[in-house]
Amino acid sequence: MTNQLFSIDTVELILFVSDQENSTKFYASLFDLEPCLYVTGMTEFQINSHIKLGLMPNDGIARLLQANIEHPDKAQGIPKCELYLHVSDIHKAFTHALSVGVKELSPILERSWGDFACYFQDPDGHIIAFAERQ
Repeated sequence: MTNQLFSIDTVELILFVSDQENSTKFYASLFDLEPCLYVTGMTEFQINSHIKLGLMPNDGIARLLQANIEHPDKAQGIPKCELYLHVSDIHKAFTHALSVGVKELSPILERSWGDFACYFQDPDGHIIAFAERQ
């Protein structure tokens, strides 16, 4: 194992979204969790003690980084990332996701890497996987 140059204390994953309010409602329903921050331009969900999920409007990141990036609206609906979430009970997570109307892409199946996983898609095309190691 190599020495790490610096430590990473927490992780915040930020998804760029077309409609902050709609995406906030989506993830609040999916995670059965209220945001820990909800202000114009950013929503945050504290997933666990080390990880937050942030939602930033496409226009916000485009404004922040200006001409250095393509506007995220150009890739609207195209999967740009995957949230792979290990859960304590994949069947409960799967049933809950379906009950709140999440778009199912794949049911719970045993995967070649040893997990059972199911896949969904959020309103912006991001892929969400619930997984349980067997």
